[in-house]
Amino acid sequence: MKAVFRNWAGNQAVEPAEVRVPSSAREVADAVRDAAARGTRVRMTGTGHSFTGVALTDGILLRPHALTGVLSAGEGRVRVAAGTPLRVLNEELDRRGLALANMGDITEQTVAGAIQTGTHGTGRDVGGLADQVTELEMVLADGSITTVSEGDLFDAARVGLGALGVLTAVTFRVEPSFLLRSVRTPMAFSRILASLDEVVAADEHLDFFWLPHTDTCLVKRNNRSPGPAAPPGTLRRWLDEVFLENTLFGALCAVGARFPAAVPRLNGVSAGALGASEHTDTAYKVFTSVRDVRFLEMEYAVPRACLGQALRELRDLIELSDWRITFPVEVRVTPPSDAWLSTAYGRESAYIACHVYRPTPNPAYFEAVEQIMVRLDGRPHWGKLHTRDAAYLSGVYPRFGDFVALRDSLDPDRLFSNDYLDQVLG
Repeated sequence: MKAVFRNWAGNQAVEPAEVRVPSSAREVADAVRDAAARGTRVRMTGTGHSFTGVALTDGILLRPHALTGVLSAGEGRVRVAAGTPLRVLNEELDRRGLALANMGDITEQTVAGAIQTGTHGTGRDVGGLADQVTELEMVLADGSITTVSEGDLFDAARVGLGALGVLTAVTFRVEPSFLLRSVRTPMAFSRILASLDEVVAADEHLDFFWLPHTDTCLVKRNNRSPGPAAPPGTLRRWLDEVFLENTLFGALCAVGARFPAAVPRLNGVSAGALGASEHTDTAYKVFTSVRDVRFLEMEYAVPRACLGQALRELRDLIELSDWRITFPVEVRVTPPSDAWLSTAYGRESAYIACHVYRPTPNPAYFEAVEQIMVRLDGRPHWGKLHTRDAAYLSGVYPRFGDFVALRDSLDPDRLFSNDYLDQVLG
């Protein structure tokens, strides 16, 4: 079966030689052995929410749709098939009275795709998805199926880019379901910059969005709550998540695309419409959000101590340019990670995500942002747009050389490689 694969944003596409939909680790192993015998390459894709070509292959492309479901649960652990969408995992965990301690805001990703590209969410004390993984089942380049829960392969493969093998099952550390109290408040960007350390340290989960061409941010503070639950009503949820954050925002982006000079005024309207709100709900419903407006994204992790400098330089960059940026700049934080290629490896990290409306790409904006982040030893998100190569990345990841050496030993023929991995790993 042949078909063109396109990612969610529509900026990456490939027509592989063959598409397979395996339903077991054994079928994945068969595909890996077949690819090796033919001298072609093999990759497992997710649902296409990466903006880079990390999942592409011109060989055998494995689709995840049949490799889904919770495989076992008990003693604070849940083992799940690698192709399970995070949305499904959240619902299944909730049905069992369980939850992940932290997660990102997009739930359409598969669990394997999310951890392999370093999906992180935001947390003062709790790291991203890879830091909640306790065991991996994977198919190696020789077609063998192995399970790892410690050691070099485990620490490398948790954010492995699919370069070390094909994940077939992931075991997460979970805990009893809990509530989060979510408080949203508008706040001046200049005020945040003046008290950044206090803002970052005050809450368990901080996420704020700066509207370019304004001095306004929307600050989201999420903290654990004993309850009772007080979720937004059906109408309120629809108004916030569907109408305001997607329908109306999409319309403003479309107007801004047609009339760029109006963007600062449009952003001012959006800033003026922001209001304070709060609710208490099941954790995964607070962590996640709906993103229907298509965009392109660049995100870098910088040392947390450099966050203020990065944001000031970014603000100055936009103010001094003639670009008109409709999408907010998003800021999040995480503690250090011990996964070798986690963007938070070995350091407290802050994430700065810059977006542009998909119909109006702005490579010059991303290029200039990247120059700021690189000066601060920034690490690009593996699934989001960047131009860094192995020469640069080897200088910002202490275990980069160890990762490449492990890859060389496990996959000397580059069975799992593609153009993107050739760029970032060499």
